Amino acid sequence: MRHLLALVLLSIITLLPSCKFIKEKGWFGAGKKARQFEMLKARQDSIRVTDSLKRMENRLRAVEQARIDSVRLAEEEKQSWENRYRYNLIVGSFITPEYARDWAEEYLKMGYSETRIIKMEGTGFELVSAEAHVNYNRAISRLHQYLDTVNIDTWLYILR
Repeated sequence: MRHLLALVLLSIITLLPSCKFIKEKGWFGAGKKARQFEMLKARQDSIRVTDSLKRMENRLRAVEQARIDSVRLAEEEKQSWENRYRYNLIVGSFITPEYARDWAEEYLKMGYSETRIIKMEGTGFELVSAEAHVNYNRAISRLHQYLDTVNIDTWLYILR
């Protein structure tokens, strides 16, 4: 009988600590530490997620700022170009943007590397410029050459 009682007690002692229910209840001290560990782990996870979100937000801000700077730089470059190259030889004017792009590509294929599309102020027209010049006299002389050799409908547009 003694051996049986010892065997039963030994079985209970070895089986009870492995039972999940008893570990959760903390009868042997493991449950409270486990809950504290879980809470600590959850707190660290939330801090990690918050930190990741802040880093991502900072990256998005940096990308947006770079985009804004790029747009501003492009506008400044365009304004600087328009202020410098005021005299443009126009070889076509179109209301339909696709036609303007096609005509500009045609002139690029012909070897006119300065071909640009200019939006005409106050209208819906897009002008295809084959050349742009700083000097009025140079633009007039090139206009006469264009009229004779390239396109009889070429005209001069002055940006203001």
